Amino acid sequence: MSFSITAAAKQAKKAARQVANLTSKQKNQLLADIAESLLANTDAILVANEKDLTAGKENGLDAAMLDRLALDPARIQDIANAVLEIAGQADPVGSISKIERMPSGIQVGKMRIPLGVIAMIYESRPNVTIDAAALCLKAGNAVVLRGGKEAIHSNLALAECIKSALSNQQIDPAAVVVVPDPDRAVMNELMTLNESIDLIIPRGGEGLIRFVSENSRIPVIQHYKGVCHLYVDSEADETKALALLENGKTQRTGVCNSLETLLVHQDVAKTFLPKAATLLAQHNTVVHACENSIEYFEGAQAATEDDWHAEYLAMEIAIRVVSDFEHAIEHIEEYASGHTEVIVTKDYSKAQAFIRRVNSAVVMANASSRFSDGGQLGLGAEIGISTSKLHAYGPMGAESLTTEKFIVMGDGEVRA
Repeated sequence: MSFSITAAAKQAKKAARQVANLTSKQKNQLLADIAESLLANTDAILVANEKDLTAGKENGLDAAMLDRLALDPARIQDIANAVLEIAGQADPVGSISKIERMPSGIQVGKMRIPLGVIAMIYESRPNVTIDAAALCLKAGNAVVLRGGKEAIHSNLALAECIKSALSNQQIDPAAVVVVPDPDRAVMNELMTLNESIDLIIPRGGEGLIRFVSENSRIPVIQHYKGVCHLYVDSEADETKALALLENGKTQRTGVCNSLETLLVHQDVAKTFLPKAATLLAQHNTVVHACENSIEYFEGAQAATEDDWHAEYLAMEIAIRVVSDFEHAIEHIEEYASGHTEVIVTKDYSKAQAFIRRVNSAVVMANASSRFSDGGQLGLGAEIGISTSKLHAYGPMGAESLTTEKFIVMGDGEVRA
């Protein structure tokens, strides 16, 4: 029987009504069942993942994509732990805020409600299948998950874990649809189903996100790329700065919270850049350096305008010496993608000024950019990162998958 995305979306819309009315206890038990099923089926998931990895290598997937695709027992355990963490969080649905009495006598407040049906379009990351399902269910939504062909076996194995948990809790299986057909035509049709789907979240390369944003009839959460900056201030602790550079650039290069540009205040360039050069050389990092920093890096390439915009997702970095704090802010304002920016400084007032003036989704002082992640920021997991400010900004957890309705409590008041 052929798969119909239109029929699946309609069924998801119907299932969303049931999910929206689940109690917090029911939702949390469902998530606990998903986590348990993941661990119980680890071997089957890894077998499916190995098929995807083998095909990916044969098809020439780059190292960053293969890293995102790969699962192992530790990663599956981490995914299960994230689901349990989401289960342990407060339920955003039904919470009421801002109750105020109006001059007319009525009491007005706002209540959080589910969005309805969320569609995820994503590449290469099988963990998104579980993270997205768990967050959407916690927020009372149904979800349609369209992963890329490179992860199809992994995603279908994970889908079986979700299906088992839904069955245990007697919840309509259409509440979580994992699209079994990776054909692009299915994705194109999905983006037209505005009567069934309330929001699309694309997650992957810039090309995918732009394609979805430009072709969808459904509202889209946007995050084109992560050009993350580390600014080493004149008052920086250089030992800490080196640790943040190493962790942010080299721990995991193929993720959007890895560092892509290093900015260094001219007053510390002579002492800091030689240390940075040694560190980056140890990791075989390709360096694109400005005219004031290139002398410190053996074999460095001269940075071009394109390098300040680049998301390398590789062991590669752009480096620029800035004249002062204001120059660093100007550079970030010009070239940042709105993802994550970090300052290293012992000057509290500069740290606060940086946090206040830089308006990327996550702004940090003296901490690694790698903490710019829903799990690390207390969300349990993230369904994506919004850099478009509407309706959410930054890593999106369960609360970001809800909206608010006005509620009014009266005692027979009529309008004069």
